Amino acid sequence: MKVLVTRAAGAAESLAARLAERGHQIVIEHLMTIRFRPEAAPSIGPLLDGVQAILFTSANGVRAFAQATTRRDFRAFAVGDATAAAARDIGFADVTSAGGAVDDLARLAIGRLKPKAGALFHAAAAVTAGDLQGQLEAAGFSVRRAVLYEAVESQRLSDATREAIARHEIDAALFFSPRNAATFVRLATGLEEGSQHMVAVALSSAVAEKLAPLPWRRLAVASAPNEAALLAALDSSMATS
Repeated sequence: MKVLVTRAAGAAESLAARLAERGHQIVIEHLMTIRFRPEAAPSIGPLLDGVQAILFTSANGVRAFAQATTRRDFRAFAVGDATAAAARDIGFADVTSAGGAVDDLARLAIGRLKPKAGALFHAAAAVTAGDLQGQLEAAGFSVRRAVLYEAVESQRLSDATREAIARHEIDAALFFSPRNAATFVRLATGLEEGSQHMVAVALSSAVAEKLAPLPWRRLAVASAPNEAALLAALDSSMATS
């Protein structure tokens, strides 16, 4: 089975390796390019003073934080397991995963931390999903948010990917975020007939909503917002196709 992976560089390749282990052929199409903001580094030091924990909503946020500062002497709370693994890889010793989405991360932080123990630092992207800061501030926390990177949308699909879809060579495509899904739909103009031969697997219902305009053979949603559930949804969808 040939699977289209639409994640940014780094995340796409690691996912492709896991799919290859399951016997799939992989087509990688980076719909987003991650650009770190080195100009944020000089200002990050004062923002970390008095912080009790770092909040990571993506592995890219972890990588951007690693480029901006060498400090690792904080508790780290990650939105999911892959982000938590990335935090451990760069040297954080005390890492807790929310195992889900931004709302799960907010609940985890509220349940484990106390507002009076210090501020929280969010290593953020220029565009974020959900309202992590709003939820935490409503619970009495002080949140310091620094934009350390941005995800820039692609302006076209590669010729190779367009041709593969048009020739009905792609069996399934995986989508991890609403923005990622919306970008694909925008760039797939003229490929509606090809999409009818593909199964789209979405990380969440919010992602699936953005994919709905295309006439997929099937649109499946992971049972939980993590990679393991997404791969399970892929297996289930293809088994019943």
